[in-house]
Amino acid sequence: MGHTGTLDPFATGLLVILVGRATRLSQYLVGLDKVYEGTIRLGVSTDTHDLTGEVTATVDSWGTLDRDRLHEEVKALTGRTDQRPPRYSAKKVGGQRAHRLARKGEVVELPSREIEVFDFSVVSIVGADLDFRCSVSSGTYVRALARDLGGALGCGAHLRSLRRTAVGKFRVEEARTLPDIEEFGASIGSPAEAVEHLPRLSIDNPDVRKKVVHGQPIPATGSNEELVALIDGQQLIGIAERSDDMFKPRVVMEG
Repeated sequence: MGHTGTLDPFATGLLVILVGRATRLSQYLVGLDKVYEGTIRLGVSTDTHDLTGEVTATVDSWGTLDRDRLHEEVKALTGRTDQRPPRYSAKKVGGQRAHRLARKGEVVELPSREIEVFDFSVVSIVGADLDFRCSVSSGTYVRALARDLGGALGCGAHLRSLRRTAVGKFRVEEARTLPDIEEFGASIGSPAEAVEHLPRLSIDNPDVRKKVVHGQPIPATGSNEELVALIDGQQLIGIAERSDDMFKPRVVMEG
């Protein structure tokens, strides 16, 4: 078994798990967009930018914030931008996890990386707590969004709660828990369903299928795609990548 993207320890929600040979598909799922909902606490900053960290500053000015300005600053964080990852993160610095170095008291400088926030909207505001929903590209730190919002407002902020509700086409309301599977026999999705976001190429010809199973390239006739899921009926046979006028299998699900 293998996952396609961790959750912070305090977070809840959807985790996509691959089982058996489907673990070979992880490289095609880790970059999917994600949707989150959660709560940002205004006026309190922490060293981890979430509720697990040590408080570094407390500011009372959040109580006089103009709501229109707040919504403007939230909107300003949408779009394509460079984001500086938190010091307490799983990013590697010199071969070591940044959070381990930070906990040793070492100064950790992480380079900014390009992300995209497709949507960042306020659901409700109760006191210092701002409930939100956001849709982001893979690699976006929602903790950093809370940090940057607090910085823009001048009062500081941290992430109070976080729940992942979607990864690509996968939705948390359709997820299965381990008890669902172990005790009640709930079904899990097929490998073909896992890569529904990829273009598909039918290979119902037995000779073509045999070539794919043996890792041999097949003609890319009639397709302009660079990457395709090779399907026979409802079964995923493999994933292939274009090489000149051929599709070369990169992942084979049989054999």
